[in-house]
Amino acid sequence: MNKPKIAILGLGYVGLPLARLFATKYSVVGFDINKERVAELMTGVDSTLEVENEVLKSVLKDSPSNENGLFCSTSLDDIKDCNYYVITVPTPVDKNNRPVLTPLVKASEAVGSVLGTGDIVIYESTVYPGATEDECIPVLEKSSGLVFNKDFYAGYSPERINPGDKEHTVEKILKVTSGSTPEIGEKVNDLYKSVIVAGTHLAPTIKVAEAAKVIENSQRDINIAFVNELAKIFSLMDVNTHDVLAAAGTKWNFLPFKPGLVGGHCIGVDPYYLAQKAQELGYNPEIILAGRRVNDGMGAYVASEVVKLMISHDIRIKNAELLILGFTFKENCPDVRNTRVIDVVKALQEFNINVTVHDPWANEEEVMHEYGITSNKELPSNKFDAIVLTVAHNEFKDLDLNSLKKDNSVVYDVKNSLPENQRDRGL
Repeated sequence: MNKPKIAILGLGYVGLPLARLFATKYSVVGFDINKERVAELMTGVDSTLEVENEVLKSVLKDSPSNENGLFCSTSLDDIKDCNYYVITVPTPVDKNNRPVLTPLVKASEAVGSVLGTGDIVIYESTVYPGATEDECIPVLEKSSGLVFNKDFYAGYSPERINPGDKEHTVEKILKVTSGSTPEIGEKVNDLYKSVIVAGTHLAPTIKVAEAAKVIENSQRDINIAFVNELAKIFSLMDVNTHDVLAAAGTKWNFLPFKPGLVGGHCIGVDPYYLAQKAQELGYNPEIILAGRRVNDGMGAYVASEVVKLMISHDIRIKNAELLILGFTFKENCPDVRNTRVIDVVKALQEFNINVTVHDPWANEEEVMHEYGITSNKELPSNKFDAIVLTVAHNEFKDLDLNSLKKDNSVVYDVKNSLPENQRDRGL
């Protein structure tokens, strides 16, 4: 194979940082079906804030040539002479928490239409073990007319991007790699090793790499579910959960997890991929699904605790004015995918409470399109009966809450990030 020329399919939170990194050493074409996103990137602007604009501009080139750099496109013609295809599209779940592989299938069809002899297709999207070879490879074969492991090959290298994290960037996170044959595994590993300064781990098979990724997030989900359940128990005992965790954390092997809302594109979704596959094989994964039930119920729990707090302060519930601080799925990040703050909002609205959302990071149009609610970048000027901090953005650390409170108001701190004298209760 000649020098790698890499196509990255999907230019979101995962694909763009990877494309930028590869572009420092190779010729890279970023492909995305979103014309607005591609146009934005080609001007050197990344609205996800994962890649700084100056860094992005430093690798951009004006054509899909073979010289090093990144060219972004919506045309499959621009990726047809690539020899590595890296697929980084989302793998969500539907309203019944069943895996949705449609983006993966469509991306595979697109790659298959331009696939050539000797090419390697690498998947980064989180899936259940076996999905690459059972679901994606047949699509590639059908679309290309080529034979797997004879005419073309595959690899799997699960993404480990942490949106909003400027310390653990893609090149600083150790990468798990794999290939459809031992030789291809080495090629895939060498490709990533050439740009990942943290190093790589070559898994023996694609299934092992797929399984490793899906249990990473399942493990974290279960641990957070445990401390969320502790928070509920300690609340009944009138014991501060964070004080308990701080005390327990003095033991060297105690794991430092904190209670909270569990959303985002990974932790709140990936366990369902493993659970679905397990159920298809006749096994009911009790611990995984129990953790999901606990975490999926935290929005309603927070809302009920807020209402109890308001009642205890003689605040009239019906038509009360309540301010939600933060809507993204995590702090200091514009990503609103699968944010569980929406569960808090909806549960509070069921009590006929007037909810105002303020988030300086969230895209207002995206929030309206995805969730049908209004999110305000600017801080409201009116006063509120209750304030609920759901996301610990840096902007909220020095916020003057007194200017937002009525004479008899309460503050509930989901993230335990406010000074103790500024909150009435927290998770």
